[in-house]
Amino acid sequence: MKIFRLILLILHLGILFLLLGTLLNAYIPPKIFPWFNLLSLGFPILIISYIILTIFWVFSWKKRAFVFMFAGLAFINPVKRWVNYSSDKKEDGDIKMVSFNVKGGTLGKESIQNYLAAQNADVIFLQEDAGMEYPLLKGYHRTTTNGFLTILTKHKLLNNKLIYSADESIDLPSGIQADIEIKGKTYRFIDVYLHPFKFEKDMVKLNGSSDANEQKVKDVVKRLIPTFKKHQDQVGLIRESIDNSPYPVIVAGDFNSVPNSYEYYHLSEGLEDAFLTAGRGSATSFHDYKFPIRIDYVFSSKSLKAVSYVVDRSVSLSDHYPVISKISINDK
Repeated sequence: MKIFRLILLILHLGILFLLLGTLLNAYIPPKIFPWFNLLSLGFPILIISYIILTIFWVFSWKKRAFVFMFAGLAFINPVKRWVNYSSDKKEDGDIKMVSFNVKGGTLGKESIQNYLAAQNADVIFLQEDAGMEYPLLKGYHRTTTNGFLTILTKHKLLNNKLIYSADESIDLPSGIQADIEIKGKTYRFIDVYLHPFKFEKDMVKLNGSSDANEQKVKDVVKRLIPTFKKHQDQVGLIRESIDNSPYPVIVAGDFNSVPNSYEYYHLSEGLEDAFLTAGRGSATSFHDYKFPIRIDYVFSSKSLKAVSYVVDRSVSLSDHYPVISKISINDK
């Protein structure tokens, strides 16, 4: 029994070490050491294992349980980025937004438009829209189409600009910014789409062959590491748009990055995560794999306040669920 507990202790310490590694994404960029960003992908499994082992020590009446419980406090906020239970907000909100990766409308362009029209949102962030037309969204102004990112708004669109990376291997825009006047005040909205990993289900689905599985893992890692490095450049450009904005900023979209990643830490810096402020339950937004993955976000300047955040799982019009959020203007 002592040997068994020793093995569990070593395992528990190892998991704690890996979890602490995910926190270093706030400081160490992928171009210097990408493996911490890789760890962020396994955060749900790591934290669940950590909690189970901590409970084991509690029921074993071991003093080390208190040590692990105390160390676990460092991961409260990282956990809340995946699963959160904020209090109900009584405010209705001044700006309603929808962010949705529509996957080129392959699951029904008309159904997507009907859904978006029914939301009656002030601003709609779309990713992977393949340059779709939106005849059913009457009264909406549209940013200059680039075949991939679109912002639609019922309000006055003052200007818009695509954000491109200098990296020639990234042929898609990293984002699009639009300055929009709402109720007499201007806000900068940034629709984000970081470089995709371009995985197919067969590429990440393990089978009974250990050799084949090992090769799949190697192939996945070979694709992840270069993409993390591309994201670093893209994040830098989007940060420039955020930091240079003379207006309050709202950033939303498909970041192709999980919470606790380098991308999350640096794009959310100085901003409020609407899910942490107003979200309840799971933030999982990508449902193509049977694994909890949150890669869609809504961030806003601290002068704004999120009063609601919902991942709408009632519709299956894409491999992403729409994210619906309402923002209150604090200084009105």
